[in-house]
Amino acid sequence: MGSFSLMHWVLVVLVIVLLFGGGRISSLMGDVAKGIKAFKKGMSDDEDDASRPVKHIEGQAASNSSTSATKEEQKQG
Repeated sequence: MGSFSLMHWVLVVLVIVLLFGGGRISSLMGDVAKGIKAFKKGMSDDEDDASRPVKHIEGQAASNSSTSATKEEQKQG
């Protein structure tokens, strides 16, 4: 009743490959890799946004709520 041996792990991997098929596992790993890339890109974009200085335009406030209000005013008038 000790730990699993190498033969046990080989058998487990073989059963998984038989159940899911090699193609399905490789496409799943590709999807995982794409998700990790997207996560890393999103994290680096957030860091870039945080390091950029905020530009103030004359006559406009810097907050998002006033920006959305300005867009609504432009649609109306």
